[in-house]
Formats: sequence, C-alpha cells, structure tokens
Amino acid sequence: MEEEKKDIEIQEDEPIEQPQQEVEQKQEPEVESTGKRHKGRRAQARALEEAKVKYAELNGTYLRLYSEFDNYRKRTAKEKLELSATASAAVIKDLLPVLDDFERALQNMEKNGNEADLQGVTLIYNKLKTTLQKKGLEEIVAIDCEFNTDEHEALTMIPAPDESKKGKVIDVIQKGYKLNGTVIRFARVVVGN
Repeated sequence: MEEEKKDIEIQEDEPIEQPQQEVEQKQEPEVESTGKRHKGRRAQARALEEAKVKYAELNGTYLRLYSEFDNYRKRTAKEKLELSATASAAVIKDLLPVLDDFERALQNMEKNGNEADLQGVTLIYNKLKTTLQKKGLEEIVAIDCEFNTDEHEALTMIPAPDESKKGKVIDVIQKGYKLNGTVIRFARVVVGN
C-alpha cells in the first residue's frame, strides 16, 4: 500500500510538471503569433491600399458618368428649347404666301377705292401680322440697304440711277422674313449696279 501511495504521489507530482511544459509551449506560439500579427498587419495594409486604389478608380468612373449624364441633360434641354422655338417655323413658312396675298389684295383695294372692304381686309391682315410677330416673325428690311447675301437674294441687277445706289437694293420683288433671328425666306431684290 505504501508503494501504491508512492505511485500515487509520483503521479500527483507528474501533473505539476505538465503545466510547466504547457506554459513553455504557450510561450512559443506567442512568438509565432507576433510574427503572424505583423504579417496580418501587412496584409491588412496591402488590402487597405488595394481598397483605396479601387475606390479611386470607382470614384473616377462615377464622376465621369455623372459628368456625361449632366452634359446629356443640358444638351437635351437646349435641343428642346431650340425645337420649341423653331417648331412653328414650318407653319409660319406656309403662312407667308397668305401674308403676301393679303398685301396684294390691299394694294388692289386701294386702287379700286372700296373703303369698307379695304378696312375689313386691313383689320384681318393686321391681326395675322401681329400674331406672327408675337411668334417671332420679323420682316427683313431691304430697300436702300446694302446688298447682303445672308438676307437678300438678287434676282436682277440694273444700272444704278446714281452713284449712291450702287451695290444697294433698289426694289423688293418678294419680302423676306426672319423667325427668331433665323432667315426663313430670303428677300428677293433688284440690286443697283
């Protein structure tokens, strides 16, 4: 029994030695974990740098796309304004012969001397002309102006009555018109030579 007790005591002593070995083993992994920590920090730093680069790329892409969209939005808004300003150009262009006919009718009525008809037609003519002017139509002034190919179309050239009329418009065959500053019909003129 005593021997058994000694064995038990020895066995009891052995577990005391084992924790010391475990303590020694624990110290070694701490040294390794410190190295791993440094490697982990380097990896984190690399990952952070890569994330920053990727962020910069994505942010640049976003800014370019945003700028492109903003330019597109501005361009379409400008096109809509231009379209609305010139959308009526075709209709007004089709009404110009009617305006010319009114002017011819007024000239004939003045010659015939029918005052009642003349007043009625003049009233209608003025309403039509005022309405078109509100939409941006303006007559091109041509008589006694320098001949300008941007606004005038020379149908004939005649000898100028005097030197001051050379290169100037002497007569207008058909009136020209602008719509919001853009020529929609050139003035057909006779130029002094």
